[in-house]
Amino acid sequence: MNPLPRCATAFFVLAAALTAQAKAGESTPLGIWTTIDDHTRKPRSEVEIGERDGALYGRVVHIYPQPGEPADPRCEECKGDRHNQPILGMTILWNLRRDGEDWNGGEILDPESGDTYRVTLHPTADGKRLEVRGYIGFALFGRTQVWERAPPEG
Repeated sequence: MNPLPRCATAFFVLAAALTAQAKAGESTPLGIWTTIDDHTRKPRSEVEIGERDGALYGRVVHIYPQPGEPADPRCEECKGDRHNQPILGMTILWNLRRDGEDWNGGEILDPESGDTYRVTLHPTADGKRLEVRGYIGFALFGRTQVWERAPPEG
């Protein structure tokens, strides 16, 4: 019997397994992320990032109020339609498109200041952290926050 068909079959099975493993390990910004306060290092909110028509969008799905803050904060500093709207449920991230390993071209809203910035997302290789870089003009002139993937419920 010719060993070539068996070798070819084994090669394709191995290649398929490696491809599946690579995709399973691929990091993605999709999911729920815990934002961390820059000063206290405590959780601030949870943002759910989803995809629609090839673009990423993120909305606030949970808020961790700090002592002395209202349980249902509003975007008092926001302009336009978002002014005085509840932050919970608000879309704060929009129109990001994939660019290699990063996602960019979109914008992010800081509900505390009401300011909007250009944004780039970079998921870490292990998929547990998301580097969120907000900037004005050039990405060089900005600030990066690291969001942590929220643990699965259950």
